[in-house]
Amino acid sequence: MSAVLTKSKKFLFTSESVGEGHPDKLCDQISDAILDRCLELDPNAHVACETFATTNFILVGGEIGFQNPAVNLADFKAEVEQIARSVALDIGYNSHDVGLDGANCVFENRLHAQSADINQGVVGTGLAEYEGQQGAGDQGMMFGFACNETPSLMPAPIHYSHQILLKAHELRHSGKIAWLRPDAKGQVTVEYDGFKPVRIDTVVVSHQHAPDVDYATIKDTIINQIIKPVLEPTGLLTADTKYFINPTGKFVIGGPDGDAGLTGRKIIVDTYGGMGRHGGGAFSGKDPSKVDRSAAYMARYIAKNIVAANLAERAEVELAYAIGVPFPVSVMIETFGTEKVDIARIERAVKKVFDCTPAGISRTLDLRRPIYRKTASYGHFGREGFPWEQTDKADALNREANA
Repeated sequence: MSAVLTKSKKFLFTSESVGEGHPDKLCDQISDAILDRCLELDPNAHVACETFATTNFILVGGEIGFQNPAVNLADFKAEVEQIARSVALDIGYNSHDVGLDGANCVFENRLHAQSADINQGVVGTGLAEYEGQQGAGDQGMMFGFACNETPSLMPAPIHYSHQILLKAHELRHSGKIAWLRPDAKGQVTVEYDGFKPVRIDTVVVSHQHAPDVDYATIKDTIINQIIKPVLEPTGLLTADTKYFINPTGKFVIGGPDGDAGLTGRKIIVDTYGGMGRHGGGAFSGKDPSKVDRSAAYMARYIAKNIVAANLAERAEVELAYAIGVPFPVSVMIETFGTEKVDIARIERAVKKVFDCTPAGISRTLDLRRPIYRKTASYGHFGREGFPWEQTDKADALNREANA
């Protein structure tokens, strides 16, 4: 059990978010845009796509296996360059001056066909005992988390970090703050009394900007037009809240020109900001046969429904799998002493209400659709519109847990 999550005294907890133009997030979005196109062509495609970006350069690699024989990998590979360039341009990387010229940078494609050894385990043609059953695309453990600190049932520090950068995203794309550039990071430190957020202690925002804007304008604008409109309604800001805005004093050089980017390097930003455990597997660029992604979504779905059902104030769910095996090897529920009914009843209800097989997860959450690029920035959890954020199983969980 996490030491932080069992504290009964006051403590500070910090989480960070990054903007869509962060180099790692650029790479996540390219990988997921490629995945989306694969699923448009073949909903059963197997994809593990990685992207790397640095000064004037984007590299895409990994494996793709189309299950539909009518879809040709060579033909698809011809589309990949345009997909990658379009993502970069959509974000705002349209000039070397802002960190990357998406239209003209060097591009390299190293995608190849999926390993037949992996494919046979996933499609159920491997071991005879699992013949015809969809197996997990990899081994590993995945965690989901939910708590009642915010309306989204997400921890407050990561929730507010995302909200601040989403506000900056809105103002940049609308042109209302014309000097903002794509790269950005945010961080929020919350003071807790037990499990209750009581005060925002510190806010950090580092946002790339045009070279002709002075620091005083940057600081005032980010505090008064971005941070405070998001955080004042929470009632958690105080006169003692500290603000650190572009603490180096200058952030003109950004994007892949300022720091290399790589798919899957922001897994804590993608999940719960460190409040809750992580199995280690990244999400972006992976189709739902990869339980690194799909089982993490299912674990969040289960945890959120436990909290929404008022069976516990906090819930963490672990699912674990073996490659090629068509069922989880373990299911664990942790409620950190906040459960309202016996935890054994919650575990029994979860196992009855949720189908945690790889095939059942994809079916329950309708995952074989091109929905993934929009997950790749500002968090995979806590935002409406994703099927794993629904609380439609809360009533069923309540009935089973109290039966």
